[in-house]
Amino acid sequence: MKSIILAGGSGSRLWPLSRDMYPKQLLTLEDNTSLLQQTFLRLNKFIKASDIVTITNIKHQQDVKLQLNRIDNSNIVIGEPLGKNTAPAIACAIEYFRQQNNSDDIVIILPSDHLIKNTNAFEKTVESAKHLADMGYIVTFGIKPTYPETGYGYIKTLEPLQDGYKVEKFVEKPDLETAEKYLISGDYYWNGGIFMGKISTFLDEFQKYTPEIFANLNKLDFSIQNKIDYSIYESMPSISIDYAIMEKSDRISLVPLQSDWNDLGSWQSLYNVKQKDTEGNVLSGKVVTNNVKNSFIYSQKEIVAVSGLSDIILVETEDAIMACKMDESQDVKKLYEKLKAKESDTTKLHKTVFRPWGYYTCLNSGEGYLTKTICVQPKHKLSIQSHNHRSEHWVVLEGKALVIKDNREYNLYPGDSIDIPVGMKHSLQNPYDEELKIIEVQKGDYISEDDIIRYEDCYGRV
Repeated sequence: MKSIILAGGSGSRLWPLSRDMYPKQLLTLEDNTSLLQQTFLRLNKFIKASDIVTITNIKHQQDVKLQLNRIDNSNIVIGEPLGKNTAPAIACAIEYFRQQNNSDDIVIILPSDHLIKNTNAFEKTVESAKHLADMGYIVTFGIKPTYPETGYGYIKTLEPLQDGYKVEKFVEKPDLETAEKYLISGDYYWNGGIFMGKISTFLDEFQKYTPEIFANLNKLDFSIQNKIDYSIYESMPSISIDYAIMEKSDRISLVPLQSDWNDLGSWQSLYNVKQKDTEGNVLSGKVVTNNVKNSFIYSQKEIVAVSGLSDIILVETEDAIMACKMDESQDVKKLYEKLKAKESDTTKLHKTVFRPWGYYTCLNSGEGYLTKTICVQPKHKLSIQSHNHRSEHWVVLEGKALVIKDNREYNLYPGDSIDIPVGMKHSLQNPYDEELKIIEVQKGDYISEDDIIRYEDCYGRV
C-alpha cells in the first residue's frame, strides 16, 4: 500500500499563529509533534516510510523534509513549483508511484492537518475499505455529522455496499438551515478529504475527466529529483480533486470513518479539542482573566489580561493580535486576506523563526537592511553558504562562535564582530557546550531568506 500526504495548505484561519511560510500543518498544536508529523506517524503504523509521499509547495519543502526526517529519513517529499490546488498535486504524486515500480498498488490520500487520536480505529477503517478499492472504486472516508456544521462540504450516500455506500453526490458547504436538514436525514456525511483507490483507477479517472492534467503526467521525470518541472505544472489547471473527479465519477464509494476526526480548520475547532478549565476556557501562555467564560485566549509573549467577556477568541503573537467571536472564527480568513492584500509581513513569517540549528528573531527592517538576533544551539551549525545580494555584519552577544569565512576559521567571543561580504562563502558554528547568540545586520539591494546558496549542510538542505 502507498500513501500521499497533501501538505500544501496555508492554514489562514489559524492566523496569526499560522503564516504563509509556516502554515498550520507545521505547527505543534498537540502532543509536542506537528500535525504533519502526526499524520505521517499514523500512516507509518501500516505503511513503510519509503512508500509515503508528501507533496507540498516548494517554499515549504525543506521545512517539511526536516520535520519528517526526525521520524524516518527514508520518506519522500515532492515540491510543487506553484499552488495549483489538490487535483494536479495528487495526479503528480500518483505518477511518481507509477514511475517508481509500475505496479497497481492501492493509494490512500489524505491532508496533513487533520487531528485523529484513535489511530487503531483509523487503521481498521482503512483495512475494511481495501476490498472496495480492489473492485475499482475510489473510496472516500466520510465523517458522521454530530452537529449542523456549515464549514464542511457534505457527501450524500445511496444504496449500501459491503462496509460502505455508493455515493450519490458531493455538496458544497451549506447554510445552517440546510446543514440541520442534512443532520436529520442521516444520509449525509462530512467530506474529510480522505480518498483511497488503485493507481490505475485514479489514472483512468484523470484521463476521463481532466485530460489536460493527464496529458502532462508522462512528461514528468522523477528519476533525477523529487521536483515537478515548472513549465509542466504551470500548464495544468488549478482545480480541486472534488471538482476534477469526485463530483463527476460514477466509481465513488463511501466508508464511514470509525475514528475520531477534526480538521482543526479554525480557532473554534482547536478550542473544541483542547482541555478546558472550570469556566470552559482554554488559556495558554501569560494570561490573566476575571469573569471570562467559554473562551480561547493564547499569549505567545506579552501578558494578556481579559475581564468580563464570554465566547471569544484572542490570540497574541510577537507581532500581531487577533480577536473575534467564537462562532465567527471561520472569518479570520477574511482578516488574513485583507492583510495579505496590504502586503503585511504578518501574513508571511513570524518574527521568531525556528530552524534545526536554533532560531532567529527579526528586530527591525527597512529599505535595504534587516537586523536580527540569531541563537545557535550547542553542537549545531549553519550551512556553508553565500549570498548574491547582501552583506552581513555579526556581533557576538553570548557564548563563543566559530566562523568559517572564505575557508579560514575565526574564533569570536562576546563583543567581537566580523563582516561577511556579498558573495563570500561562510558559516556560523557553535561546537561548544553553551548557546551562542549574535546580532546580525544584513545590508543589500535584496533582503530575503531565499537569497541563500548552500554548499554544505548537515541537515540535508543542499
